[in-house]
Amino acid sequence: MSNHLLALVKSSTNNLSGTLRDFKSFTSKKIIEEIESSRESRREWMLKLFKEAAFEHQRNSVYQFWTHENHAKLVYSNKLMGQKLEYIHQNPVRAGILNEAEDYVYSSARNCAGEQGLINTL
Repeated sequence: MSNHLLALVKSSTNNLSGTLRDFKSFTSKKIIEEIESSRESRREWMLKLFKEAAFEHQRNSVYQFWTHENHAKLVYSNKLMGQKLEYIHQNPVRAGILNEAEDYVYSSARNCAGEQGLINTL
């Protein structure tokens, strides 16, 4: 999805807040670096938006890529995990991006369908 990320996440350190913080910090730095060094046609526009967002929050010095809040939900059973995973996989289908969840390259639906996704999943 172009404006949000849905994920099932487990922290190996039992510190989910810290894990999400570190994920957001690492990915935002890498994404900003890529935008700054690319020939992306929307480069200046995107950097301007991220700079304006950082101006609104004192925690950021230059750019803000992610919002500060998370909408975490506790997954306490395998049944609920399956429901959440199905919701995540169907999100781009519901958005009208494609017809089959496993066709979305940025989804673990590919892995669940026995195909190779962009990243390995558990």
